[in-house]
Amino acid sequence: MSLPKPNQLSSLAQWLGYLETLHPKAIDLGLDRVRAVARTLGLTHPFVAITVGGTNGKGSTCAMLEAVLLAAGYRTGMYTSPHLIDYNERIRVNGEIATDAQIVEQFHSIEQARGDISLTYFEFSTLAALRLFEQQGLEVAVLEVGMGGRLDAVNIVDADCSIVTSIDIDHAEWLGDTREKIAFEKAHIFRPGRPAICADPMPPDTLLAYAREIGVDLWLFGKDFNYSGDRQQWAYGGRSRRRAGLAYPALRGANQLLNASAALAALEALEDRIAIPQQAVRLGLSQVSLPGRLQILPGNPLVVLDVAHNPHATAALAQNLDGMGFYPYTHAVVGMLGDKDVASTVGKLLTRVDHWYCAGTAGPRGLSGSELAAKVSAMVHQASPSAKAPGVRPVIAGQPPSHNTDSITVASFDNPVQAFTEARKQASDNDRILVFGSFSTVGPVLEELRRKD
Repeated sequence: MSLPKPNQLSSLAQWLGYLETLHPKAIDLGLDRVRAVARTLGLTHPFVAITVGGTNGKGSTCAMLEAVLLAAGYRTGMYTSPHLIDYNERIRVNGEIATDAQIVEQFHSIEQARGDISLTYFEFSTLAALRLFEQQGLEVAVLEVGMGGRLDAVNIVDADCSIVTSIDIDHAEWLGDTREKIAFEKAHIFRPGRPAICADPMPPDTLLAYAREIGVDLWLFGKDFNYSGDRQQWAYGGRSRRRAGLAYPALRGANQLLNASAALAALEALEDRIAIPQQAVRLGLSQVSLPGRLQILPGNPLVVLDVAHNPHATAALAQNLDGMGFYPYTHAVVGMLGDKDVASTVGKLLTRVDHWYCAGTAGPRGLSGSELAAKVSAMVHQASPSAKAPGVRPVIAGQPPSHNTDSITVASFDNPVQAFTEARKQASDNDRILVFGSFSTVGPVLEELRRKD
């Protein structure tokens, strides 16, 4: 069935279907196309803009910035990607998800302005968010960089402050296969003479060199800002401001203080334009929420949702799982995209999982459950080469795993919901179910859980 022509599109679903077919490449890095359309639209970005790039921690940092800014009374927009369930999650205005009508209005205007210029799905999304923020008269915009930085559509905005949260290997096909190459790409969200925050404890020389070359006011973790804490509270220390007696952020995870300190460093660097009282910091960090980031669901068995999809993220996830206490068995529902480093990503959790439920992911970059299961099985066999060591056997639907320390199970499923449904059948109330590997894995499971509530 053919899609309606642009002048016949009315619903958001129709528009999204159209955008998926508009450009020959799903990922096509470059700023010329999107910058030209932005000029035609007359976008001027009349708000204080904070861009957030990095390998991991971007979404959490954006969410904390938004929460604190809203608590301080600023009209705030936030643009993030990808979404877990609904496309609208990508664009938030004053803490509220953008409506279908608001987004469709932007798409119509962008379609008229682009002429013969082809835009990717992400470029359309970025322009829609920026135009909506401008129309709404927002004072501050928090913008998450999609991939890299140098050629990412968000980089058409000359940010008043930029944050690089972390640097590790991901999207190597587009950004390079070393931390040095990736850091160079991410550093290009920096702007001359403006503050730039780097929360990576060991920033590669390429980032430092680029910052020096263009004359950035670079804030480094451990030098220009830091944090300290005990079991009850934590404190932020910057160049000239200290914020003590803070409750821990509502977002779980051992790495969240690093993200929170980066957010507070950015706000300190902008304090001549944005005044943030201490109470706003306390309130914002205590109320911040972000689905799919070490999200723990109530009830038994314990369910942990985390979109970790690269080795750096699953290493942090492994540390967080270790801090949760004892569970007899951990059941992992995992689904990954085909261009990800499955071995290194899954390998961080190999010794912490008893039963693997490998799910297929949809889309052109998807990886089938059977392909993923074959990779995981090979890793388990390699880790346990002797005949008496843990082996691999299929999970039979409706039959509980033989809770035997000499048997690690690996099974494949068509999609994440099937895999999660089976994990729920197999797990006892005292066990733990982990869902991870991709937004395309966590999103469908979370949607299914909400549908049943």
